[in-house]
Amino acid sequence: MIVAERKPFAEIKESIKDYRKVLILGCGTCVSVCMAGGEKEVGLLATELRMNAQLEKRDIEIKEATIQRQCDKEYIEPILEQARASDAVLSLGCGAGVQLVAEMMEATPTIPGLNTRFIGITEAEGAWSERCRACGDCVLANFGGICPVARCSKGLINGPCGGNNGGKCEAGGERDCAWELIYHRLKKQGKLANLRKTIAPRNYSVNAHPSRQVNEAYQTPEKAGAKS
Repeated sequence: MIVAERKPFAEIKESIKDYRKVLILGCGTCVSVCMAGGEKEVGLLATELRMNAQLEKRDIEIKEATIQRQCDKEYIEPILEQARASDAVLSLGCGAGVQLVAEMMEATPTIPGLNTRFIGITEAEGAWSERCRACGDCVLANFGGICPVARCSKGLINGPCGGNNGGKCEAGGERDCAWELIYHRLKKQGKLANLRKTIAPRNYSVNAHPSRQVNEAYQTPEKAGAKS
């Protein structure tokens, strides 16, 4: 899932200071799971902003709404009228959601309330860790299902680098050395020979930005022919 965290309150307050009517728009999928942008978080932020406005004697109207996904037009369309009645939308969606909302209501400013961090997993209650960089050139089959691109601090695909210190990365903190994890995983699978193979340099062309993908079932004959 996409993991995000709320921006500092001072930054959010500064970003909406020029608007009198603000709609806080939450997203009920990824950022809801990581407790950053769901209905509950929308309510908490709205309360903080209202209380702060009272203390500072500022005239601001805060509305709230949460949709299932901000990255799909069909979920945004029902709230467009409400959003356009506001001076600005404060989106608690990931970066993709913010951009689609902004695209669908170009005349109304859409402001991000979150910082999108990474694609990850739920490690424990209230904790998430990065597992994927969405690089478009997956090498997980070679490394026992452990991604060196996302989990090695240096992104090495032909490692290790020699900076392992007690199983931890020399980059500091409590980061596990990805290549030690890969070694032990491959040893359990009887596939240590994989480490003797040299992996070809990453194919960066498959990750050229902005990326786009169309399911084969929805491709027109003309586009399918051009691709082939």
